[in-house]
Amino acid sequence: MLANLTGFLIQWGITAVSLWVVSLLFNGIRFADKSSLIVSALLLGFVNAVLWPILVVLTLPLTFLSLGFFLLVINALLLLLVAKLVRGFTISGFWTAFFASLFISIFSLFLNSLMPDAEMEVYRLPPAGRTISM
Repeated sequence: MLANLTGFLIQWGITAVSLWVVSLLFNGIRFADKSSLIVSALLLGFVNAVLWPILVVLTLPLTFLSLGFFLLVINALLLLLVAKLVRGFTISGFWTAFFASLFISIFSLFLNSLMPDAEMEVYRLPPAGRTISM
């Protein structure tokens, strides 16, 4: 239970840092205060966990026709949705959201690669030659 909560908090922090860095790099993205940044990170994680898979399945033919390019459009639209829902988070337009979502994906992937993989520690097999006694 605690490992799941820790993983969730780490992901939330990585998303918040990614959003903060993107707001520094892109002029069209603004946060009014820290609370809007934290709420936006939480809502973006929720939207990516719940709505993203549904939208991917619904737009599968379009995604195939565009050779996967439409997934980037879905990411941008979800980022715009979060900006609409959170007071204090503004995005100037679609193309800003498009390139910002691309940067957030790459930067989050980089930050995730730096984190230790807690699941591998839990499910690691014992060294060869040793048996597990019960």
